[in-house]
Amino acid sequence: MTTDRAPTSTLSITYDDNTPRLFLIATVVWGIVSMAVGALIASQLNYWRLNFDMEWLSFGRLRPLHTNAAIFAFVGNMMFAGIYYSTQRLCRVRTASDLLSKIHFWGWQAIIVAAAVSLPLGYTRGKEYAELIWPINLLVVFIWVVFAINFFWTLKKRNEPSLYVALWFYIATIITVAMLYIVNHLQIPTGLLHAYPVFGGVQDALVQWWYGHNAVAFFLTTPILGIMYYFLPKAVDRPVYSYRLSIVHFWSLVFIYIWAGPHHLLNTDLPKWLQMVGMWFSLMLWAPSWGGMLNGLLTLRGAWDKLRTVTWTSRAGADYAVEASADFNVWIELDDGVIGEPEETSFTESGIPAEARERYYRVRQL
Repeated sequence: MTTDRAPTSTLSITYDDNTPRLFLIATVVWGIVSMAVGALIASQLNYWRLNFDMEWLSFGRLRPLHTNAAIFAFVGNMMFAGIYYSTQRLCRVRTASDLLSKIHFWGWQAIIVAAAVSLPLGYTRGKEYAELIWPINLLVVFIWVVFAINFFWTLKKRNEPSLYVALWFYIATIITVAMLYIVNHLQIPTGLLHAYPVFGGVQDALVQWWYGHNAVAFFLTTPILGIMYYFLPKAVDRPVYSYRLSIVHFWSLVFIYIWAGPHHLLNTDLPKWLQMVGMWFSLMLWAPSWGGMLNGLLTLRGAWDKLRTVTWTSRAGADYAVEASADFNVWIELDDGVIGEPEETSFTESGIPAEARERYYRVRQL
């Protein structure tokens, strides 16, 4: 627990640091697991016998386990840690409900364990980033609603009248991920472990990649940018370079990003005009991506001596710029999707545990 005293009042606030700490521990644990599984399946591409003649250790079953663990376990836990930590300080109030925080943490870990058991056993919907079967889908929705209630309840109780831009990125994440997840997982159960999707054919493909693309946008990008907008100015002890640019960055990013999903379906049966819409909006993404990257790096202007303390975050900004430049053609879309945005996320994420070690174990408070 940490206690802050507001400078213009006698208000004393005891923040809940236990929840972010638990999420950070889970980040490290699931990060090791996801990378170990990734190393195993990468080795199987060259030495297929590393599946040990066991179907549940085959590439086809472990690959979705790796992606789900890397995205929803590794990145997800870090994201929740960063949001819980920064939201309290940006609102100058303790998280609204300790009980909801505990339900959120343990419920999310239960989802991860359920995925780690069901995917190697072959229970899957067969859709990228949406493999989990319907009972687990329902648990995901429930836990996400718990998270949303706790977050918006905290905003309602806040002692800080203004909403800093990082909170806007968190709001976009919570609302948009809920919409994407629910629509793409609409299905008709035929049993405890099986269901049919309500969409079919080209419509199913379009909805899937509207979800799949924007899962990258609103689970791997917007919350990480919000965390950057909190931690980077704090780490270098100066305000963000341009608050106006951060607002433009937010609105342009959330509006443009959500229309770019069809670029995953180029040269398919998807109508050409939809493919063109996806590519045009992908091109327009260049502007907000570079705007956000420059805003982050220019915040370091005049404080380059502190660069060593924010190496991970500044590297994330540079990779974000490279990803933004590379995301606009058919030839490197896959490579960019695998390397660009996850690099932005993972470098920021690698900095969070490093920063947290300072906060929690060396009593250096941001």
